[in-house]
Amino acid sequence: MVQQSISIIRVPFGLGAGRPGSENGPESMLKFGLVKKLEGLGYDVQADQCIRLPQGIHSPAGSTMKHVQEVLTVSGLLGKAVGDAVAAGHIPLVLGGDHSIAMGSLAGLTGHYRNMGVIWVDAHSDLNTESTSPSGNMHGISLAVGLGLSHIKLRQISEGAVALKPENCVIIGARDLDREEKALIRSCGLTCFTMHEIDRLGIEKVVQKALQIAGNGTDGVHLSFDIDSVDPIEAPGTGTPVRGGLSYREAHLSLELMSESGLITSADFVEVNPLLDRNNQTSKLAVELIGSLFGSRIL
Repeated sequence: MVQQSISIIRVPFGLGAGRPGSENGPESMLKFGLVKKLEGLGYDVQADQCIRLPQGIHSPAGSTMKHVQEVLTVSGLLGKAVGDAVAAGHIPLVLGGDHSIAMGSLAGLTGHYRNMGVIWVDAHSDLNTESTSPSGNMHGISLAVGLGLSHIKLRQISEGAVALKPENCVIIGARDLDREEKALIRSCGLTCFTMHEIDRLGIEKVVQKALQIAGNGTDGVHLSFDIDSVDPIEAPGTGTPVRGGLSYREAHLSLELMSESGLITSADFVEVNPLLDRNNQTSKLAVELIGSLFGSRIL
């Protein structure tokens, strides 16, 4: 059997968020044994790539959205790194950083997977646009950019990138949605399993349905996992915590099921904020969850 390779791409960038600290997430996850865990699961792991914002990049004053140029610059560099990883036959595992970096992941991936599905695990939908964002923070528009609903297009980030199809995109774990985001979800054909559906149906059925939708006729499925999808009792170290999220076991089971499906071809793990954490609880949990996505089991 050929050993699979994982390319870990660190993105210590937090300007897309409203609070500092997520830029420290990648190093914190590595510090608590991520590479060793993945190697123990049988993967060849490359962890030498790090995408940093070049000096001298600044957005002009007066923009509705904050740090647009900084986000686009980092996203462009990340898009190339992700695209190169896929072309080399590696599984890209992107460690954020705030969720704005997903624009770069999606741009790089859609240059290779022309019909890609996405599972977006998040307390929020990240479907605001420049005209609806209440905060101006770029991490709140990243999925809208991926779907072609923003003024920013994926093709501006990576040449050859294409917009996602809403019918192959699924949100899991949402519980804090703005009014305009709710209307957009209802109108655009995107599936959103809020915590209400998870409570009623159970996480196993929700994830199975999500995999069916994201994998229906697609040539790759990307997982974008925001740690704030997990209840802040379990994951306090994040910038936008919302009560009532996934439990410890719901989070693990969801990733175990995705692993068993064999459909996931790439992943982001974002919004781990060590400055807000308690006893490194969130960083350690993120490492555990990544392990579950890549095959770690209790028995």
